[in-house]
Amino acid sequence: MNADARQLLAAAQLAADRAAAFLLREEGRRGPAEWSEKGRADFVTEVDRESERLIAETLLAAAPGSAVVGEELTPTAAAAAARAGLAWVVDPLDGTTNYLHRFPFYSVSIGAVFDGRPVAGVVHDVPRNIRYHATAGGGAFQNGSPIHISGVTEPRQALIGTGFPYRYYNEELPRYQAQFAAVIAGSGGLRRPGSAALDLCYVATGQFDGFWELKLAPWDVAAGTLIVREAGGLVTGLDGEQDVIRHGSIVAGNPAIHSWLVELLNSAYQE
Repeated sequence: MNADARQLLAAAQLAADRAAAFLLREEGRRGPAEWSEKGRADFVTEVDRESERLIAETLLAAAPGSAVVGEELTPTAAAAAARAGLAWVVDPLDGTTNYLHRFPFYSVSIGAVFDGRPVAGVVHDVPRNIRYHATAGGGAFQNGSPIHISGVTEPRQALIGTGFPYRYYNEELPRYQAQFAAVIAGSGGLRRPGSAALDLCYVATGQFDGFWELKLAPWDVAAGTLIVREAGGLVTGLDGEQDVIRHGSIVAGNPAIHSWLVELLNSAYQE
């Protein structure tokens, strides 16, 4: 890991720690009357916004002149993430619905992207106080210990993660239902915990053998994609596209399960 990557990682870890501490303090304090619905089943509260403010404050102090982009800050995150220079792609609370219901599966995700390329990433599992991180070329880690993808190669033995396309319910539901049925029939099991950033980390640790979700945003995947790749896994679009930071659908997994998933998912809806 070079000095620049170490500095970026340290800043991201500090920001994630500050946000995680805030989220834990505030958990359970926001009743339904304080939830705003941006879209179908897509909630936001002042907790999301304050968490993002803490993160941005920390990152900009560490790297003046960089850009911080995220779900609550700007609708043009994809363009900003691809700009020349350093951009931080941030999800201050991935799994807001889980958080609001005190379901213990939510995270803080921070990816450092330089000239459009992920160079450092941190995902903080807040309820369990587990930190996943990676730097480009430096490997992937869970609480400081190296992690690696699973060795499962048979789909019938594979545990697959997914996420519901609730933001695009009317547009994507038929395709997702066909894919869901195909994966259920062909795999060893399917889970939907509700935080894409953590789902990707579970691929990196081998707890999931594969994962897919339709229409994710840059802040959902910027950190987790790097963590999976540095753990030996593959992350692409359904069409094989390597640049998944831009808004789109992704498939992740160890090489054998990734290959199987890509073929299965693409054929499911066509049939």
